[in-house]
Amino acid sequence: MPITPVADLVRAAKGQVTTLSLEDARAEADAGRALLVDIRDVRELAKTGRIPGAVHAPRGMLEFWVDPESPYHKPDFATDKRIVLFCASAWRSALAAKTLQDMGVENVAEMDGGFSAWKDAGLPVEQA
Repeated sequence: MPITPVADLVRAAKGQVTTLSLEDARAEADAGRALLVDIRDVRELAKTGRIPGAVHAPRGMLEFWVDPESPYHKPDFATDKRIVLFCASAWRSALAAKTLQDMGVENVAEMDGGFSAWKDAGLPVEQA
């Protein structure tokens, strides 16, 4: 039996999650209404930089850090702010946002285009 292609999974997730433009994600974060969460691997951050003020939560730990019952829970995620996930190009973030929705997180979104689009738009980036 063939597997479901990841592109199909991403397309389905994007149909079920909120996607914010770069401008909207930045405006919400600047206004204190959103927590930007970088789910890229630590090696990606070291190589390409990071968005100033964004919280880093590696994709493999995200669910554990968000869950208040998990021994790995991180206080950053105990927030009323919208959690705005991003990765390099908005594929992993779409899947992660869908997973958090499935967990019951109500105020979650992904950022259109991810870190690559942010950097290409000339928005602030700092080296890790």
